[in-house]
Amino acid sequence: MPFPLLLAQMSTRTSYELSRLQAYTERWHYLVLAAVVAAIFGYAVWMIRRDSVELRRSVVWLLAALRVVALVGLLGFYLNLEKRTERKVVHNSRVLLLVDTSLSMGLHDLTASAVPATPNRLDQVVSVLDEGKLIDDLNKKHDVTLFRFDTDVTQISAFPKVAGDPAGTANNDNAPAAMQDQEPSPDAPLAEAPATEAVDWRESVRPQGSETRLGQSLARLIADERSSPVAGVVVFSDGGQNSGVDPSGAVALARDAKIPIFTVGLGSDRRPANVRVGDLVAPARAYPGDSFQITGYLQSEGLADRSVTVELTSRDASDAAALDKGKTEGTQRVTLGGRGEVVPVNFEITPAENGRRMYRLRVNAPTEDTNDKDNAQEVDVEIVDRGSKVLLVASGPTREYVFLRNQLHRDKLATVDVWLQSASEGISQDANQILTEFPSTPQELFSYDCIVAFDPDWTRLDSTDVELLERWVAEKAGGLIVVAGPVEMDRWLQESKLAKLRGLYPVEFNRRLTLFDEGRFGSTTPWPLDFTREGLEAEFLWLADNAPASRQSWSDFPGVFGYYDVRGPKPGATVYARYSDPEAATGNDRPVYLAGQFYGAGRVFYLGSGEMWRLRAVDNRHFEQLYTKLIRHVSQGRLLVGSSRGMLLVDRDRYLLGNTVVVRAQLSDAQFEPLEVPSAALQVIRPDSTTDTLQLGPDPTRKGMYVGQFTALQEGTYRLEMAVPDSSEEPMSRRIQVRVPDLERENPERNDALLSEIAKRTDGMYYVGADAVLGRRGVGPLVNQLSDRTETTYLAGITDRDFEHRWMQILLAVICGALCLEWLVRRLSKLA
Repeated sequence: MPFPLLLAQMSTRTSYELSRLQAYTERWHYLVLAAVVAAIFGYAVWMIRRDSVELRRSVVWLLAALRVVALVGLLGFYLNLEKRTERKVVHNSRVLLLVDTSLSMGLHDLTASAVPATPNRLDQVVSVLDEGKLIDDLNKKHDVTLFRFDTDVTQISAFPKVAGDPAGTANNDNAPAAMQDQEPSPDAPLAEAPATEAVDWRESVRPQGSETRLGQSLARLIADERSSPVAGVVVFSDGGQNSGVDPSGAVALARDAKIPIFTVGLGSDRRPANVRVGDLVAPARAYPGDSFQITGYLQSEGLADRSVTVELTSRDASDAAALDKGKTEGTQRVTLGGRGEVVPVNFEITPAENGRRMYRLRVNAPTEDTNDKDNAQEVDVEIVDRGSKVLLVASGPTREYVFLRNQLHRDKLATVDVWLQSASEGISQDANQILTEFPSTPQELFSYDCIVAFDPDWTRLDSTDVELLERWVAEKAGGLIVVAGPVEMDRWLQESKLAKLRGLYPVEFNRRLTLFDEGRFGSTTPWPLDFTREGLEAEFLWLADNAPASRQSWSDFPGVFGYYDVRGPKPGATVYARYSDPEAATGNDRPVYLAGQFYGAGRVFYLGSGEMWRLRAVDNRHFEQLYTKLIRHVSQGRLLVGSSRGMLLVDRDRYLLGNTVVVRAQLSDAQFEPLEVPSAALQVIRPDSTTDTLQLGPDPTRKGMYVGQFTALQEGTYRLEMAVPDSSEEPMSRRIQVRVPDLERENPERNDALLSEIAKRTDGMYYVGADAVLGRRGVGPLVNQLSDRTETTYLAGITDRDFEHRWMQILLAVICGALCLEWLVRRLSKLA
């Protein structure tokens, strides 16, 4: 027989079935059928014997035989013989490799000499998967699928079983007999040996997860794979179960599915003594002469109540060679806490010069410290002396307006323009420029960092001006300070064309039916401001260098006499202070006096009346200090812009190691219209000073917006820099901090108890060390512990309609032929 026909016989199986019998599910069904058939046959024989008593015996037997043949044909038609060809399917035995890729797997364990071991935990796994040829050994009997897990489980790659291997199933006593006898087809494609060298193992199992959900990952994997012939699950992990469901549920699933779990413990089983700088927090930018705070957070293990010295130094950020040099900003003596306790260390810094400075916090660890690589952290702060350009808008020369105008005019770091709406042409003002109308072009308006409006007459703005002002706040991070007043507020609030301008305010206004329904409240005595918790914590409202002294200064302030009555704060707005007169309260809430909100990329701050000049009665410096901080607060987004034609945006300033950082850039052309280019280049400067260029693509939902992302893979400070295309302005820049989550550092030692329990309860085996699975530590190699669970099944085929057609023809010929022949014999015998 030719080889292809032999192969076809081995790969298929033909069966013949009486389909009518498949409907008989009870024994009595067959008894009834047998009784009916016996009765019919008996009756036919009896009739023939009665009709042929005078005939020769040979004729009688002939008639009986013909009648039986016809009845058998009818019975065959009733039972409906079908031909089916089944296809044999071989399900290869499978091995599932599950690799822990949480951040603790990137740790370098300490040797007996307190020296960090090389390679780290995942490097050991990579060595076994690649150089150790573990997958090649497993592929001789099994399909191998590789998964990674941390907060979730994800398939990385699959490696099929090697076909035609001389050491494979042909000589394997555990292989099914059908597979031992099977020969490969010369026309069938053979599975190639898995190209493990083509896989980027280090990238595939790169540690990035902030949690280790061992139990949850095992349970999901077993639930998904239990229907396939799994020979075993091999888990490479340090056993750091710190989130998700308990592994006991996964163990129960594995026992029920009869799937053994082989665990491979990685890392050291002892917790080394260590002190580290867990985090370092500082503002992104600061002004020369203004103090700011740098806070470091210390964590220790096995060194509780020990006293250490913490030193803060600074250097020019561009001088990478002076890493261990620089100016000493301060030292402190700190007592370390116990396990898991975080000890903060605060330093007050007052920079004298502008420029980008790198601040380095280092702890002088005791001799027991086993890892000096985490004893220091750095953070950079940009010291800017860029002056603010402020526009003052006022309906009239109130005291608040006059005092602030004079203050800004004297400030060397500020440029002040004014638009005094009630002034006549040619009036003199202490300002850089006197405007007679609101800036009407983007070039004019977008040059300002902050606008302070004292009870302005907004009706003098047309719809184009309102659109431009809203765009300046929302897209250009402009800072807007609005001061309510008794002259113009009631009038412009009724204008429907100013709805978008009312939307800038962080408060909701009452609906007025007439101009006689005034929205202001006055008193003959002053009432102090009642600060909320947010107001007490807001540093830009402090009248002193610290919170207690500021609180005392505000308590010395007699207060204000009036306010503008509003319905309340808008959703998302922050109330910093309320007017404290209890008679002015509406319900349980007293009137809002100080409030603020984000509007797009900008900030808007609201004051209920222009009476902050009264602070001068307490101290002449209070008014100046309040407005200086307030203007810097609302315009700080402009400082981060770095360019009037663009702005870099990130979701937040602090990320965890392994997080995806989404970067957005809003760019404009020279006419301040949305820029349209194919892509925009962003420089990503990592903590180790290496640089990558990330191309941001256009956002189809918004013109001028470009979006890109990257993964933070190093702990420390990242800098993002972008030059606006076709612009000579300084590049835009942002800084983000990347840190390792504490959850993965709390219990970094190998959890032998958990890993061995999982293996024992599922009839698996526990290996200590990645290379132990290859039989290098006095234990049997893993490949010998995995039984071959290859399954062979047959898939039912469809009914052969050609056979059915031929079979019906044969039955019809037999039945008709038998009946015709019987009729002819009976006629010749004179019985019919």
